[in-house]
Amino acid sequence: MAGPGRKPTVSDEEILEVFQRASDPVLTTKEVAEEIGIGRRGTFDRLRKLTNNGSIEMKKVGETGAVWWSQKALKNQFSDGQT
Repeated sequence: MAGPGRKPTVSDEEILEVFQRASDPVLTTKEVAEEIGIGRRGTFDRLRKLTNNGSIEMKKVGETGAVWWSQKALKNQFSDGQT
């Protein structure tokens, strides 16, 4: 049985696809939230979960900010067209 709280309306895979499509190497919580249509707090919680399971990385910037990135997405972006 699932844990408490609402069922996510966006899958982890859909969140990870945001990183695959991004033209920037890192994204803010706000940028991801705008792409997936979930509020910032909910997006932060989902991104934190993906960080905890090793799917993405996070670095705090400033007092309350954070940037997020996917090593897999970066490898794909930089390996495209290179031999």
